[in-house]
Amino acid sequence: MNSRSGPSTSADEAASIVRLYSVTDGRTRPRHNLTLHTVLGPGPRPPRAVPEESERIVRLCQERGRPLVELAGSLRLHVAAVSVLVSDLIDAGALSVPVPERSGESGEVQTLLAISAAFKRRFPGARSKAG
Repeated sequence: MNSRSGPSTSADEAASIVRLYSVTDGRTRPRHNLTLHTVLGPGPRPPRAVPEESERIVRLCQERGRPLVELAGSLRLHVAAVSVLVSDLIDAGALSVPVPERSGESGEVQTLLAISAAFKRRFPGARSKAG
């Protein structure tokens, strides 16, 4: 093992943690229950005075609906940080979780996922009894 790889890696990890902290203002949990597959679209209001990362999220979602995990990959940020930013943007009305129109089986699956996400937001502590 190379002696250079150890310190460089830990310095990179420390920088990443500091960046996550600054991007989210120290928050680690979003206000909304979002999954990696939650598809996000533009909201009814434009964002106001948001960080650069949030502006990029809104721009990407205006092009087309994007899942949370894709946004995290595009921004090269941890999913937890993007979840916090997305939650803020939903609260501000700059993003929404669109419910697709019913069109065949895939539309029904998307509708069920949207309903499930709404229930999870409404009842965050609830657990399914289905196995």
